[in-house]
Amino acid sequence: MAESRDPAQISDWKSIVTLIVFVITNIIVLFPFHIPVYVPKKPSDAFLQSLVALRVIAPRDNGSHSDTCIADGQKPRRFVLLQLPMNFITAPLIADLFLLAIGAIGRTEIHDGTIGANNISPIDIMAFFITLAYIAISIDASGLIRWLAFKVLQWGGEVGHKLFFYLYAFFFILGSFIGNDPIILSGTAFLAYMTRVSKNINHPKAWIYSQFAVANIASAILVSSNPTNLVLAGAFNIKFIHYTANMIVPVVITAILLFPFLLYIVFANESLIPASIEMETLSEEEKAKTPVNPNIPYARGQIDDHDTTLPNGEQLKLLPLEEIMNPFLDKGGATFGAVVMAATLITLLSINAASSDSGEHPVFWVTLPAAFVMFCWDIGFGWYHREETREIARKGRQQAKQARLERIRLQNTPREVTNQLEKQGNANIRPQPDEGTNPHLLRIQGINGEDGILLENLNTERAPYTQAKPTLALIEDRIENDLDARTLRASDQTSEPSHHSERDNTNSEPVPTSSPRSGNDNVGQTHDIEGKTISADDIAPTTLVSLIEHSYTWLQDTFPTAAAVMAHLPFALVPFAFTMFILVQALVTKGWVQLFAKGWDHWVRKTGTAGSIGGMGFLSVCLCNFAGTNIGTTILLSRVIQEWQVLRNGNISDRTFWGTVYSMALGVNYGAFSSAFSASLAGLLWRDILGRKHIHVKRVEFARVNFPIIAISMAVGCTALIAEVYIIRHNTPYKT
Repeated sequence: MAESRDPAQISDWKSIVTLIVFVITNIIVLFPFHIPVYVPKKPSDAFLQSLVALRVIAPRDNGSHSDTCIADGQKPRRFVLLQLPMNFITAPLIADLFLLAIGAIGRTEIHDGTIGANNISPIDIMAFFITLAYIAISIDASGLIRWLAFKVLQWGGEVGHKLFFYLYAFFFILGSFIGNDPIILSGTAFLAYMTRVSKNINHPKAWIYSQFAVANIASAILVSSNPTNLVLAGAFNIKFIHYTANMIVPVVITAILLFPFLLYIVFANESLIPASIEMETLSEEEKAKTPVNPNIPYARGQIDDHDTTLPNGEQLKLLPLEEIMNPFLDKGGATFGAVVMAATLITLLSINAASSDSGEHPVFWVTLPAAFVMFCWDIGFGWYHREETREIARKGRQQAKQARLERIRLQNTPREVTNQLEKQGNANIRPQPDEGTNPHLLRIQGINGEDGILLENLNTERAPYTQAKPTLALIEDRIENDLDARTLRASDQTSEPSHHSERDNTNSEPVPTSSPRSGNDNVGQTHDIEGKTISADDIAPTTLVSLIEHSYTWLQDTFPTAAAVMAHLPFALVPFAFTMFILVQALVTKGWVQLFAKGWDHWVRKTGTAGSIGGMGFLSVCLCNFAGTNIGTTILLSRVIQEWQVLRNGNISDRTFWGTVYSMALGVNYGAFSSAFSASLAGLLWRDILGRKHIHVKRVEFARVNFPIIAISMAVGCTALIAEVYIIRHNTPYKT
């Protein structure tokens, strides 16, 4: 148990600064932003030039002065603007470093916040969660969740309310075993696709909010489903089987009563959940296609869901329709992953139940070998099918290159020339720039809204278009050789060199402005422009960055499942959890947690068991939004309850103590769907996935829609928990 400290020490200036830093850190986590940092340009250029000399990055475009001049006629800039992100990763880290610099924290806080103290071991918790997450996400990458959702869609048919119930029950049952992250990864994308291809669902709100809520509700049942449960179980020496036995009744009752509330009150609108759903259908040709593994890069070729430049609205529906009606399923990987997950969970429950002390053996001793076995399966499966996956990726890239080039041509083709092209079918006709186009600078939009190609004409007059043809040929070659090239700067020469100034002549050759992303695919190729032969090596020099990117592409093509799983693992949770553990430990050593424990004790003495359950439930939900996500809330409240135990010297009734603990478990799981995305890392993931599917949820809307959902969920859950503790618990003193 934590050593009790005198709360009077909070008057010390270091204690006050520690609390202020903790509050500011949590505000930044809630509202992330960027800090502009101005760096002198000469040292910045010297540093970049050293990286170029060491061949770490590609050479910059010295011919372009757009980065050194604000506008024509102005002086060169003396500073370079950098953006320092302040978010849930950087803010707690900077806070810890600041407190360490002023001496507010030391070795004790850092040790207890990383190695562990008071039955909370951050290293064990993070190792357990990451390794178990690998197994769960690997099952998701096999296509099992998408395939099961497709079967549920078939069972539900076209009856809207029936399908809504089936999907609700499916996500709850599956989330109870594998946690909320895999459900959010696949379930969110599935629902975004499903609502997009339906003819009479005007907005996906009812489906995506219900799925997000039920996934987080289900994650409260098993200790392994959420890192918050791991923190709580470790802090109070709760065996996994005991935790589940106490949580399953309130959680199941919440899920049962929440469903009609969602269907008939919150989303009681025919445009959200129609009585009969009209879905688009795949053609027989599309149905006959072999499902493609979505983990393979560019597996679908020119149909890219991340590409917002597709001119045809029907193509935007084709991808989700294939995802839903013809899902990919790796039967071997799904079966093996399900067996490994089941064996892991059964072993965990058995060992934990048989141990005399919940911390006798670290739980990651079970999950780490299981994750390694799953990783070996993914690597072996990828290597065995490497020729097939590499061929699919190669063909997909070629199709994507052609589609991108065609879209660039269409976007920059005047309407009259486009009509002429359609009538004559002449692919050799080159469009001239519009009359309103700046003759000095023509920007061509690339994929994902980024600047794809930049054409710069240094002439003061518009050059004849026929003279720009070799430059466009270079652009086409560059796109075909490097799909991920971001910019290409080329000068537009005229037939009269004497009309150019000396500066024009020195910059007449095309110079790349950024390093390519696709390794050495164009090594050895040449481009013939104006009678000059330019090697592709000059356009795309090999650097450390390009080698790393080329290696990553090779890994994606060869081991698509393993690469996809590693990319989706919540590694960002690790530094965030450690730094938050240290911050909370700083509050402990400075006396603030002891003060909070005294306040909580006064509340419990006034309100009794029912008040402790309701108060802790309300407090935990609120703090999820303002205390560094539900992870930070669990760490802080666990310390407060531990200090409360010390303060009361064990003179707490069994009913009140366990009601408080399990009410916190409800609150930190349910609090993920409350008022802020940052209430949980799952909320941030959910928002990002929806954004990639062209569904943008605003903060105000998120809070407004979730308010009635979290209110009814916590009311039902806490009521069921009160009834449970009064039935199975006694009013005798709690025993550790």
